[in-house]
Amino acid sequence: MHVITKKKLAAFWAVHPDAERPLRDWFRLIEQGTFPDLASVHAIWPSADYVDGYTVFNIGGNKYRLIVTIVYARGQVYIQDVLTHAEYDRNQWKRGR
Repeated sequence: MHVITKKKLAAFWAVHPDAERPLRDWFRLIEQGTFPDLASVHAIWPSADYVDGYTVFNIGGNKYRLIVTIVYARGQVYIQDVLTHAEYDRNQWKRGR
């Protein structure tokens, strides 16, 4: 899979240093993998959820949320947002999308 773009991940872990290792691990696994559908994503990340057209990953022991759009046919993953659990729970990320 091709991840577009890693900049949002790096910007997030610059503010939340404890998120760096789990985000780097997620990035490595997603780039090395081939995921034809959500079921194949669940095989690696059983807690990944499909929410309003986005795939949401629990990162760092459920401390953070990584929100992406996956275009399975093209093998592309678009990073939409990385949030703390509290930010995610406020649902502001859904507004205007």
